[in-house]
Amino acid sequence: MTTTQSLFAAEGIDPRSLEFIAQAIEKNNLPGFDYFEFKRAVTQLAEMKLDEATAHKSAFTTAATLGITKEKLIETAGYYRNVVEKEKEAFTKALDNQTATKVAARQQEVSRLRDQIERHKIEIARLQDEIGGYLNQADAAEASVKADSEKLEKSKTAFEKAHQSVLTAIDKDVEGMHKYL
Repeated sequence: MTTTQSLFAAEGIDPRSLEFIAQAIEKNNLPGFDYFEFKRAVTQLAEMKLDEATAHKSAFTTAATLGITKEKLIETAGYYRNVVEKEKEAFTKALDNQTATKVAARQQEVSRLRDQIERHKIEIARLQDEIGGYLNQADAAEASVKADSEKLEKSKTAFEKAHQSVLTAIDKDVEGMHKYL
C-alpha cells in the first residue's frame, strides 16, 4: 500500500516535515472517495508503469463509477490544500514560540554575559589603577626608607666619630693627668 508520505515525496524534501503534513492530511481525510483517494489511485497506477495521462484517466473512470465528478475532485483538492495551509500556520506558530523560547532567551543570555564581561573589565581597570597607586606608594616608601637609612647611617657615623673623639680627648686628658700630676 502506498503511504500518504510517499504520495507527496519529492527529492530534497525533509522527511520529518513531510511526515507531519501527511499525518495532518490523514487526520483530516474526508469520508468516501475524493481527491486524496484519487491521488493514491493515480500514484499506484503510475507505479504499475502506466503513463501519467492513462493513470489519471483510469483513476477518474473508477471515481466516476462512484459518482465523483472532476469538480468534486478539484473541490476536495482545495480542501486538502487548506489542511496543508493550516498545518503551515500551526508550524509557523510553533516555530515562533521556539524562536522566542530558545533563540531570544539565548540572545538575552549572550547580552547578560557581555554586560557582565564589561562590568568585569571596568572592575579590572579599577583594580589595575588601585594597584598602580599602591606601587607608586611602595616606590615612594622605599625611596623614603633609603633616604632615611642613609640619613641615619650618616648620623651614626657622625655620632661615632664625635664619640670616639670625645673618648680620645678624655683618654688623652687622663693620660696627661697621670703623666703630669
